[in-house]
Amino acid sequence: MTISIWRYSHLTLAVSTSIFILLAALTGVVLAFEPISNQLKPYAVKDAQSLTLDKTIAVLKAEYDEVIQIEIDKNDFVQADVITKAGDSETFYVNPFTGKKIGAIIEKAPIFKFATNLHRSLFLKSTGRAIIGVVSFLLFLMTVSGVFLIAKRQGGFKAFFSKIIKEDFNPYYHSILGRYTLIPIVIVTVTGVYLSLEKFSLLPTDSHRHEVVVMPSAKALQNNTDGFNVFKSITLSDVAHVEFPFSEDEEDYFILKLHDRELFVNQNNGTVVSEKKTGFVALASGWSLFLHTGEGSVIWSLVLLLTALSILFFMYSGFAMTLNRRKKRVKIENKFNKDTAEYIILVGSETGSTFGFAKSLYNALMAQGKSVFVSELNQYTTYKKAKHLVVFTATYGDGEAPTNATNFERLVGEIPQQNTLQYSVVGFGSLAYQGYCKYALIVDALLQMHYNFVPNIKLHKIHNQSVEAFNYWVSAWSKSKNLTLDVEAPLKPKGTKSKPLFKVVNKTEMNTDASFLVELEPARKSKFTSGDLLSITPENESVERLYSIGKTDKNIILSIKKHEFGICSNYLNTLKLNDMITAEIKQNKGFHAPTSAKEVVMIANGTGIAPFLGMVNNENRKPSKNYLFWGGRTKESYKLYSKLIDKAFNSRNLSGIYLSFSKEESQKKYVQNSLVEKEDLIARVLKNNGIIMICGSIAMMNGVLEVLENISYSKLGKALNMSQIKTDCY
Repeated sequence: MTISIWRYSHLTLAVSTSIFILLAALTGVVLAFEPISNQLKPYAVKDAQSLTLDKTIAVLKAEYDEVIQIEIDKNDFVQADVITKAGDSETFYVNPFTGKKIGAIIEKAPIFKFATNLHRSLFLKSTGRAIIGVVSFLLFLMTVSGVFLIAKRQGGFKAFFSKIIKEDFNPYYHSILGRYTLIPIVIVTVTGVYLSLEKFSLLPTDSHRHEVVVMPSAKALQNNTDGFNVFKSITLSDVAHVEFPFSEDEEDYFILKLHDRELFVNQNNGTVVSEKKTGFVALASGWSLFLHTGEGSVIWSLVLLLTALSILFFMYSGFAMTLNRRKKRVKIENKFNKDTAEYIILVGSETGSTFGFAKSLYNALMAQGKSVFVSELNQYTTYKKAKHLVVFTATYGDGEAPTNATNFERLVGEIPQQNTLQYSVVGFGSLAYQGYCKYALIVDALLQMHYNFVPNIKLHKIHNQSVEAFNYWVSAWSKSKNLTLDVEAPLKPKGTKSKPLFKVVNKTEMNTDASFLVELEPARKSKFTSGDLLSITPENESVERLYSIGKTDKNIILSIKKHEFGICSNYLNTLKLNDMITAEIKQNKGFHAPTSAKEVVMIANGTGIAPFLGMVNNENRKPSKNYLFWGGRTKESYKLYSKLIDKAFNSRNLSGIYLSFSKEESQKKYVQNSLVEKEDLIARVLKNNGIIMICGSIAMMNGVLEVLENISYSKLGKALNMSQIKTDCY
């Protein structure tokens, strides 16, 4: 399985730095609390930042025998180093309005000392600091590769902040958090690298020097510093540090360090003797320290806390996704080579999951004594004895080729086939994406352009790797080849956890279509909604059967069609009132009733009506206009559902129902025909951002999607917006 350069780089960086990033993130979480805890101390004085420096100096000189220095720390606490009138040298926080002591200097807590040393140097001194600096740079590179992966998934940088389709938990929140924390992570990594370079003196030296300032001579004020004009013009918000003269010597100055410059001030007349501007390197160092630590800002500290927690989640979800991909990876050992095989299966897959379906077809053909060769689309070449070509391909991003198919278009144009091949293309994707199976369409178009390829059956699309849809295609394809294939989809390992119990509280008789309704009551409190799935695995069977759920009150309603050799449907038909069955509810969030759409069109045939029976009878749903299109065999078929439909009409949860009967003498039509008759309604729902839900057979879904596409083009002048379509078909 080919891995894209961005995914490979992202994974390699993550694996190689995982231990160090884990330590940095964990200690980062701890250290984020230090500025917050400091800010909660009661040493900040209201309006102190607007107080002028001359007033603070005056009150301190009046309160203490000698003032050595004043410092305003990152928390905006005013700190004074003084000699008291009792002759003691002390440093503490003061009220700048009164000069009074308000608290002792904050001591760094042991946990913060430990976390700081581990975070900065891993307790390895200079070696550790060098390692952390390199890891910060690698984390920055990992962020860059992550940006490219999200952009590719979204279909380009222009769609970087567009809606992300939620499928699986880990990839969804990995991408969501990646976008939200992109800027903070870049800031943390860049400032981490900067601070490491500063530590090892690898930054340019500050070229700024003190320059003599020529100012008009001022009348000597005899150390009356509260009258200095320079001190009157500066507020505490501008001050970082003030160092008082050590002696009365003319050469001893006030050293006034502001945020953007440093001043030497004559202690006798307040004249600014010299000035040194703060250079870019020094400014960058100050900002880097603040942005990396959050010192002095509760809000930014919280941002850093969430960023560190997000990095921990990225580590978990990233490795979980990698392990999941490895589990999906399927190894196929070809028993025939490319020039001796009659059947060629080419696969395009980004994560490797599509290979599972290729292996199923491979095994089925091999069991029939056929010669088969499986390869990636990027390995397309000549096939001397091949007669049949099958292409299984996923789509990446907005219609892009998967990583192992990026060269296919070029190869098809460059490599001529010596013999004619019948081909079939199967696209794997999700209807949640606008570019649903778009690359499969591209492949199909490419093959149609070459005379050596003859289409066998039309392009088939499979939503969310549906096994039922795959079996439907296998049936049609094998029939066209005069084959009878027994295809087994890859089985998921059965869990050891006991499944919940459900009691049969109602069951109808079978109608003329061999269909019936079963109502089940959960034995214990269960959370589910219409559109979820009920997994039933009959005794002595290894493959689960999934049925769409309709929720009525607190019970489950299933619509079942009994098949002559259907193990599960025959089992359900034997159930009697108060019988207990074991089953498992599986969430199917992609097919829940929309909460915000004002209009919803529900389309079903046969027993696919089950989830809609629950949706239109749910009194807790947000009011919306619901239209139900249903197709059955005869009017007699509809009687099974009529009571629940009438109930929905009476409660005004259903605005319209349109029935189609394929075997009725007076009216022979399918649900697609009803959609064409109501194309104005469909066009209005699409135009107004309504939702269209489809449940039933794959064949019906394909026909319906074709009709919807035509309506969208003819009435709205644009392609069907697949984000407005929800499907659950089998």
